[in-house]
Amino acid sequence: MRTFAIALLALTAGPLLAQNRAAVATRGATSGGAAHAIHANAGASASAAPAGAPSVTLHGAMGDRAALLVIDGQPRSVAVGASTQGVKLLSVDASEAMVELGGKRFVLRIGAAPVAFGPGPARSSGNEIVLPAGPGGHFITGGQINGKQVQFLVDTGATAITISQADADRIGLNYRSGQRAMTHTANGAVPANVITLSSVRVGDVEIANVQALVLPAQMEHVLLGNTFLTRFQMKRDNETLRLEKR
Repeated sequence: MRTFAIALLALTAGPLLAQNRAAVATRGATSGGAAHAIHANAGASASAAPAGAPSVTLHGAMGDRAALLVIDGQPRSVAVGASTQGVKLLSVDASEAMVELGGKRFVLRIGAAPVAFGPGPARSSGNEIVLPAGPGGHFITGGQINGKQVQFLVDTGATAITISQADADRIGLNYRSGQRAMTHTANGAVPANVITLSSVRVGDVEIANVQALVLPAQMEHVLLGNTFLTRFQMKRDNETLRLEKR
């Protein structure tokens, strides 16, 4: 059985940090895959959302045709395909919804903390990804795993792309047949499944055959770890992260 040292970040920007069960444990870039710990921390402090960025919560679904969203504290009934206050509802089911603002997509879950929309989506040219920093200095972007939409959070301290079992189930990953492994955390060893993703895409840049870990942890983002990042030359310029394909 393989052993991994891995980081779990508190997986959202802005007010979401207040209610996540995993605490932010960002420790910068590492060489050799330095360990980061999973911490239980429901009372983590929230960082402020950027001016003008709406805070959005999913409070209910009306079948697969409409959702009850709370936008900046105001309840709104939004039909699939419709927009209100700049937030467009793309899809909804009994437990979650996908919304879009300014070309950036987020998955909302019933009972989760509000999502604070940050800067615009990643820009890419086929060989380079350009990510603007979001609240708290984190780099968050929409993307795709095997053609299915996910939200990524860049974590240079994570050994591999790291996915919660809930997200893995949602996008149809057959992780239960993957190799079993153990991850070391502050609370002890946590079982994981090691799988190979056929495709990981951010913007116009697509990488094939990327190793990932699936964990039984509650996460708001997929961690974009070093099994993806090491395929690029990384450069940070103030509030911008550039990933140039090797």
